[in-house]
Amino acid sequence: MLTLAGSAFWIWTFEHPHFVFYPDFGIQIPVKFTVHGIDVSHHNDVINWQQVKAMQVKDINLSFCFIKATEGVQDEDELFERNWKKAKEVGMVRGAYHFFLPQKSGKAQAENFMNSVLLESGDLPPVLDIEETYGVRTPDIRKRVKEWLYTVEAYYHVKPIIYTNVDYYKNFLGKDFDVYPLWVAHYLQAEKPRIERDWIFWQHNEAGKVNGILPGVDFNVFNGDSVAFKALLKQ
Repeated sequence: MLTLAGSAFWIWTFEHPHFVFYPDFGIQIPVKFTVHGIDVSHHNDVINWQQVKAMQVKDINLSFCFIKATEGVQDEDELFERNWKKAKEVGMVRGAYHFFLPQKSGKAQAENFMNSVLLESGDLPPVLDIEETYGVRTPDIRKRVKEWLYTVEAYYHVKPIIYTNVDYYKNFLGKDFDVYPLWVAHYLQAEKPRIERDWIFWQHNEAGKVNGILPGVDFNVFNGDSVAFKALLKQ
């Protein structure tokens, strides 16, 4: 139905029972969730975090952000330190993620992340972002992902979150990773992501508008209330 033009699209956008269109955010937002946030990297340019934190549209404000920290075995996002510091200063709940390269050592990538990210009280658990195979065999992907997860969990004493899309999880990760919290990307889905296992975050749109950020922004919801969200944070 999303591919239809004219009035059919208008009806879906404004009257679908699970989404409400918020013009200021420029997207439909799922209404069954109460904790909303974004994720950013250097691709979002220099961010005015005060404007992000202050943005309130009807009943929705952005209370958390995931920030890209590292990639591969040696790269740090060029705006990570700034984003990490400024988000904390304005009172945003923050989390850091690592963009995983499956052709590289999982342990070396974990060390890269750990050298860049100091988690403090009130921060979200660390995140492994895996989206590509780069031609690597599935058993090797799983082995290296487990290396990263085991190393990071031992260091921070918290189970990391896996970020990926529905199809990648099904095709390349699977039940071996069901013990890890999941942040799942699945767009244009009316009520919830199309995945059988439990999940805690849902990236439901990649083209939102936020005050203080010029490019389009990924939007997310937490699968629980504010009490459950607070329990997830580092003490």
